Amino acid sequence: MPNAPSTTPPISPLSRIRIVLVRPLHPGNIGAAARAMKTMGLTRLVLVQPHRFPHRDADALAVHAADVLAAAQVVPTIEVALAGTGLAIATVGHSYEMAHDMVDCRESAARAVAAAAAGDEIALVFGNESHGLSVEEVLFCGLLAHIPADPDCVSLNVAQAVQVFAYELRLAAVATALPAGVATATAATHDDIEHLHAHLEQMMIAVRFFDPANPKRLRPRLRRLVARARLEIEEVRILRGLINAVTKATLGR
Repeated sequence: MPNAPSTTPPISPLSRIRIVLVRPLHPGNIGAAARAMKTMGLTRLVLVQPHRFPHRDADALAVHAADVLAAAQVVPTIEVALAGTGLAIATVGHSYEMAHDMVDCRESAARAVAAAAAGDEIALVFGNESHGLSVEEVLFCGLLAHIPADPDCVSLNVAQAVQVFAYELRLAAVATALPAGVATATAATHDDIEHLHAHLEQMMIAVRFFDPANPKRLRPRLRRLVARARLEIEEVRILRGLINAVTKATLGR
């Protein structure tokens, strides 16, 4: 008798992502960050040398995220906070000399979710309210990320910054998730697309729609159209069947 299919839900990539607050000064910001996290499905909070925690202000601003605060890890150094991670992303307001590449928050979220889905542990690291992250702390991270705010006012409260990044992480996670039992469509390969173009061109020549001696811009325009469609293999087969039918009906072959 075959084994019954597993009913265990797949592990969300968000469960492998930790939010690290380095030396946060105001306990209210810790609570607000916890609330921002929970609304987006993030639950792992790590605090490096918090100025005051636990604290009633943190509890008050966490609202329904008291469980995130209760489970928060308090650690002495950023090295401990990043232990076991495959990718650490420093959230910054400006570039740092000699630091790693910098991307925007949306790109960093896509990379984080992809790495988490592949099994890596991920950390998003936020500096404190007054000074952000030091150069040394940034260099512990493999990627820098920023929020593309208006250049005239780039500063955000740390809890607000957590909310923006948490939102982008959730969008990225939802975009990659599939309902249980739903199969993914097979994308057409490069070879499939090239065979389609060759078949399409044969048909166009046969019905005198296309003159290869005077191609103008038809070829590149068709290529752009097909590329934009991002065809699946079944769609390529449908189109090639249609080409065969058109050729047969027009030329009797």
